[in-house]
Amino acid sequence: MGALDFLSDYFSVTPKKKHKPMQTVEIKVKMDCDGCERRVRSSVSHMSGVKEVDVNREQSKVTVTGYVDRNKVLKRVQSTGKRAKFWPYVEYNLVAYPYVTQAYAKNAPSGFVRNTELALPNPNGADDNITSFFSDDNPNACSII
Repeated sequence: MGALDFLSDYFSVTPKKKHKPMQTVEIKVKMDCDGCERRVRSSVSHMSGVKEVDVNREQSKVTVTGYVDRNKVLKRVQSTGKRAKFWPYVEYNLVAYPYVTQAYAKNAPSGFVRNTELALPNPNGADDNITSFFSDDNPNACSII
C-alpha cells in the first residue's frame, strides 16, 4: 500500500460502495416450454453481477450465481409473468426425519423434501416407544416381560 493509496482514501469524492457477497439463489418457477425457459434465462442473465444461470425445467428450478440480491432476482423472474418463489426444498439426506408429515411433499422433485425446521418425530410415536423397551443403563427395565 503506497502513500498515494493511503492519501486517496482521505481525498476521495465518491463514496465507497459495499460489494454484495457472492451467493447462489435458487428459485422455483413453473416452465412448460422452451420459450418459457428462454424468457426466464434471458431476464435473469442480463442483471448486473450475474455470473451463471442454470435452468432445470424438469425440476422447475432456476439457479443464479453471482453478486446479486436474492429479492431482486425473484422480482426479475416474476416480471416475466411466471409465478416464482424461493426454492422450498432441500435434499432428503440433509433432514433428520425426511418422511414425517411436515417435511414430505408429494410434489417435490425426486430426492428432495420440504425445508422445515419442524421435521422432528412425534414424541408419542411408535418409534420412540419401541426403543424405550430396553435400556442399557438399567438391565431390569425390560417392559416386555
